[in-house]
Amino acid sequence: MADLLWDDVSCFFDPDLMGALPDVRVPGCSVEDWQAVLDLVEERGWKCQYSEGEVVLAVPRAEAVLSRPADAECPTLRVWPTDGVLAIFRFVEAEVIDFDVDLRELQGQERLDVLCGFFREIGRRLGKPVLKDPQGDHGRSVLGYDIELGRVVPLADRLVT
Repeated sequence: MADLLWDDVSCFFDPDLMGALPDVRVPGCSVEDWQAVLDLVEERGWKCQYSEGEVVLAVPRAEAVLSRPADAECPTLRVWPTDGVLAIFRFVEAEVIDFDVDLRELQGQERLDVLCGFFREIGRRLGKPVLKDPQGDHGRSVLGYDIELGRVVPLADRLVT
């Protein structure tokens, strides 16, 4: 059974309302949580690409990435949980795992199910909520992985503009 039904949440996937690249975050994290996500990506065999600026490198340990100088370019990890669905993780700070998804890739029930599965995998591994906010609007989550329910749920009735 699907976590969410497309017809019930499609407004949260409208790039004109949410911004094309909404923010996804896992608050209350640590270097160990980041490493758990890196391990999860490897265990699941998800295609990924780590880069610092334009230079593609092997995926390092989270501790090495997060201990870079503050003025260093922000490293990114691109993860494809399935073909055509990309999540871009940005190693800004240890306390929040932060990534973007492209709503133009997440249209329809099948893609929504992929996203929910991705959120569930991360949320279960970390034992933390995974929250999706409108682009640039942290703290106004519209849906997310609920730890107690073990699935992704709407966190807002509808998007108010």
